[in-house]
Amino acid sequence: MRLRCCADDPVTFISSRLQPCSRQASGEAHLDRDGRAMTKGLNVIIVDDDEAVCEILALIVERFYTWGQVLTFTDFEAARTHCLSQPAGVAIFVLDVYIGDKTAFAFLEAVAERFPMAYQDAVLITGDASDKVVDLCVALDITHLLEKPVRPHALQLAVRAIVSKYMKFARRLLQDPSFAEALPLS
Repeated sequence: MRLRCCADDPVTFISSRLQPCSRQASGEAHLDRDGRAMTKGLNVIIVDDDEAVCEILALIVERFYTWGQVLTFTDFEAARTHCLSQPAGVAIFVLDVYIGDKTAFAFLEAVAERFPMAYQDAVLITGDASDKVVDLCVALDITHLLEKPVRPHALQLAVRAIVSKYMKFARRLLQDPSFAEALPLS
């Protein structure tokens, strides 16, 4: 296994602080400045029980998204199991509000132990943005809610807003060593 330092790339650097992992699919382990293993990007996890919708959402995201992998799931339990098997970190979640007999809110609650920012890093999609759904989004600090049919530019802007938050934070870490030193790391 070949090791290399990727701390000069902001996405990789922020991922190192928030989502360590032991191996990459390519067989290379990427290390941060402290020698910790890390992922190479910020993944997008799409969960919708309609396979056609899942594929369309993935195609939309893959057209512009280059900061990590785009993973799709049509089964609530498979998506939950995948997320809980990952190291603690960050990801972007694009979720149908109703996933079979479960909800996106139940999914976010289930994965929040591994992805503490899951609620803030979620884009919810629904056929009907009822008052109940909107109220739950507001109460849970979910700021991105889109109605079907999803407009590609709306999904792109929502995903980019989440990525932008991490890019700005990564730049600050790279440009301000005293700020980076002051952060509590577990």
